[in-house]
Amino acid sequence: MVMNWLKTRLFGKKGLSFKKQLSNLYVHNTELLAIDLELTSLDTQTTSITSIGWAKGKGCQLPLNACEYYVIDTPAELGQSPVIHGLTQDILQEGVSLQHAISKVLPLLETSVLVFHNASLDLAALNRAFVELSLPAIDVVYIDTLKLAVYQLNKQHQVLPNNSATLSVCRQRLDLPSCPEHNALDDAMATLQLFFAQIEQFGLTQQSALLQLHHTKALGHYRLGNEAGTRL
Repeated sequence: MVMNWLKTRLFGKKGLSFKKQLSNLYVHNTELLAIDLELTSLDTQTTSITSIGWAKGKGCQLPLNACEYYVIDTPAELGQSPVIHGLTQDILQEGVSLQHAISKVLPLLETSVLVFHNASLDLAALNRAFVELSLPAIDVVYIDTLKLAVYQLNKQHQVLPNNSATLSVCRQRLDLPSCPEHNALDDAMATLQLFFAQIEQFGLTQQSALLQLHHTKALGHYRLGNEAGTRL
C-alpha cells in the first residue's frame, strides 16, 4: 500500500502531463536519491558498471546512514578505467554481482526522484544493466545537476569555459568544500549536496514545487529497461 501511494505521488495518474506530475512534488517532502556510477568507459553502448554509490536525502538533509556503496564483480574489459577510479581487477573480484547491487537500489528507484551529475551517461548505464538482467521496465523521474549548472552558466557566458561544469568546479562555485573524486559514494553525496546548494541558488524554499526548475530542462523522466532507453 505504501509503495503504491509513493508511486502515485511521484508519477501521478496515467495521462497526466509531466509538468502536472512535478506540481505534486515539493522540496521539503520529496524523497531524493543521488546516484553515481563508476564505469569501464564513456561509450554508453558497451560500458559496464564497476561500482555504484547512492545517497538518500529529503528537505535539504543528507543522513549518512542513508548511503550505500557496492563494488561490482564484472568480467568486462577495464581498459584505462582503473587509472581514473582505482578499481583494479583484483578489487572488483571481491565485489558483489551486478544483480545484487541493482536489487538493493531497485526499490528506491521506484519511489524517489533521482539526482545525477550528467544524467544521460548514468541513465544509459543503468538502462544497460536493466536489459542485461532482464528486469521489468520502470519509469523514473530525475534531476540533472550538470544541466542546472549549465543553465546558470549560460546566463553569464556566451561560450562556456572549459571544465566549468564538472562536479568539483560546480561545488567550488557555490562555496561547497572540496571532496574526493572518482569514488561512486563520495560523488553521489557530493551531487546531492550540490543540488541542495542549487535549490538555494535558484531561490527555492522548502515549500517550493520542483516544477519551478522545469524551465532549466534539468528535470526529466526516463524508462529504464528497454534496448534503446527512452526519455519520456
